[in-house]
Amino acid sequence: MSKMRGRILIPLPNTGSMGRKRNNFYMRSIFLLALCIFGLLQYHNFNYLDSRDNVLGDAVTNDSDDAILAMVPAPLHKYLTPHSRNHSGAATTGTMGVLGAPLLLNSSSSGAATATTISFDVYHPPNISEIKRQIVRYNDMQLVLNEDTFGPLQNDSVIIVVQVHTRITYLRHLIVSLAQAQDITKVLLVFSHDYYDEDINDLVQQIDFCKVLQIFYPYSIQTHPHEYPGVDPNDCQRNIKKDQAMISNCNNALYPDLYGHYREAKFTQTKHHWIWKANRVFNELEVTRYHTGLVLFLEEDHYVAEDFLYLLAMMQKRTKDLCPQCNVLSLGTYLKTFNYYTYHSKLHARVRLVKIDSQSIINDYRKVEVMPWVSSKHNMGFAFNRTTWTNIRKCARHFCTYDDYNWDWSLQHVSQQCLQRKLHAMIVKGPRVFHIGECGVHHKNKNCESNQVISKVQHVLRIARTSHQLFPRSLTLTVPSLSKKTKLRKGNGGWGDLRDHELCLNMTLATR
Repeated sequence: MSKMRGRILIPLPNTGSMGRKRNNFYMRSIFLLALCIFGLLQYHNFNYLDSRDNVLGDAVTNDSDDAILAMVPAPLHKYLTPHSRNHSGAATTGTMGVLGAPLLLNSSSSGAATATTISFDVYHPPNISEIKRQIVRYNDMQLVLNEDTFGPLQNDSVIIVVQVHTRITYLRHLIVSLAQAQDITKVLLVFSHDYYDEDINDLVQQIDFCKVLQIFYPYSIQTHPHEYPGVDPNDCQRNIKKDQAMISNCNNALYPDLYGHYREAKFTQTKHHWIWKANRVFNELEVTRYHTGLVLFLEEDHYVAEDFLYLLAMMQKRTKDLCPQCNVLSLGTYLKTFNYYTYHSKLHARVRLVKIDSQSIINDYRKVEVMPWVSSKHNMGFAFNRTTWTNIRKCARHFCTYDDYNWDWSLQHVSQQCLQRKLHAMIVKGPRVFHIGECGVHHKNKNCESNQVISKVQHVLRIARTSHQLFPRSLTLTVPSLSKKTKLRKGNGGWGDLRDHELCLNMTLATR
């Protein structure tokens, strides 16, 4: 016990081991908590992206008139609102007539209005003689609408030429898409008609966002219903045998097409119209006399992205270093409508697995390819200048005598067989021109005014806009996969009539 009392207890130095244990415990707890919070945030973010994609996907299927209208800015609704001319009927006094026209009142001697039925005049469309006069008047006037607002056409401005038939519903949506494009105020918008329709004329003349000019193909089936280039009563029937045709002495009996068939006016008109409008724009209009810029070809059932002019200018500027041999620029490619949506979805899917730079996906819509112009791939939303047209016109005989009723196949034949400098195109991989027409010369669906494709394109462009795929700052040239050399193809026929050859050749003459 005495020994225990004599021991002096000396405190050991503080090594900090307990403190380190406590700190490690706290750090691990904080790290685990942060990891949990991060996981919850990521889970919430992915669920949000999925839900947004689902909403967009569901919206794509909503092709009602109201849904489509909701995607269009309110000031442009006027282009989508039909105004029927066929108004007739009766109304009582004291009311407003159709289209807001006030009715006249029949009054009694006492001055009181009596309930009187008033009939309206039925709208009568113009007859063929009047249509011909109007066509001559329009073509002679060459009136450029809105020139006082936007100024004269500049030599290097873009001219947009739209080939129009009768599908006013699609035309309305094309006009809406054009109205939303950047720099649209600088262009001259030319509508080339092969059918005279006053409702279509009213729609076109309502345009107030750029300069507008209407031209009318003067040799249409509408104005020549019972004579060439319409259907002459003595024309050979399509499937009649040549020997029978010669016995009957029907028109052009000696020259069926390469498949033994005779002319069908409804198919030949489109090729005639195309070559006529091109020659009209480059060689006959006064407003284009000194024009040296691009002419972009569209059709009534196309739809453009808001950056199509921006991208076209960028492509034109880069041809010198990216593709000196290119003489055609193409903004429309026949890709699946949901290309933008596909890339958008891939972006979300890949983020879940690994962190990536979203710009790598967006870069795909900065890419262009160069290749020989192919009619079946590059005939939508393509542009060239006067130099290229002059070379094409010199090969008019190859175009006009090639036994194919398609203008694009005939143009490719010209490139392969006549042009010293063949048509070579720069093509944008992310299309800026879309095809919305469900019906036309080659396709007849049950619902030819379907909203489905229009709705899809609207949502595709909305996704492209929100994911910053439009208005790229630069272009990147990609080398397309090596493909077999395009072979000379046998024509589709429908163009054996010598009258068509002659008419076509006459329409390539410069009259200015």
